[in-house]
Amino acid sequence: MIDLAPSILSANFSRLAEQVSQAVAGGATILHVDVMDGHFVPNITVGPPVVASLRKEVDVALDVHLMIENPDQYIAAFADAGANWISVHQEACVHLHRTLELIRLKGASPGVVLNPATPVETLGEVLDMVDFILVMSVNPGFGGQKFIPHSLDKIRRLATMRRAQGLQFRIEIDGGVAMDTVSDIVQAGAEILVAGNAVFGKGDIRDNTSRLLQAARAAELQRA
Repeated sequence: MIDLAPSILSANFSRLAEQVSQAVAGGATILHVDVMDGHFVPNITVGPPVVASLRKEVDVALDVHLMIENPDQYIAAFADAGANWISVHQEACVHLHRTLELIRLKGASPGVVLNPATPVETLGEVLDMVDFILVMSVNPGFGGQKFIPHSLDKIRRLATMRRAQGLQFRIEIDGGVAMDTVSDIVQAGAEILVAGNAVFGKGDIRDNTSRLLQAARAAELQRA
């Protein structure tokens, strides 16, 4: 089952409630919240109050992606604000096993994120702990970047590792997901698609969401 997760990073924050509601009306089942601290990535975005505000406006899952240093200090705050899923970067966690346990303890689904230069093999010891793995198909920090093609190989390797170990984690991708890339992404094995500009950039948000989701599900049928 393909899920589309519009990234609020590309939304108009003065109309955030309205725009995310339009995306949900178009078929989005998850909202992706990029949290950046200006240290781990060269940008600063939002904190728990925005998550709490979104939680009041929509019933879909809130997928909080922590692009921050020392994520353990903030996991409880985001979980309390209403985050359903919380993902942390492999590159930012000295004690990744402990961090994933903490996310689960706070009642959220744990996920791990891999930057473009990080091999999927670095997750071998925690694959059985996560509910999802997020593959960054751009370098994190800013929206609107070009898709990095070798990300498709990482998706395929993760799918192979999952089958070999009989695991159930889902594969998510973030960066450059658009009408011209979505078919290849889904056919490689991605199941959760984070899209920012393709949803919120131009045109009608509801229509953009619906068209991208339809294209993804058509590609899923080809994969089957």
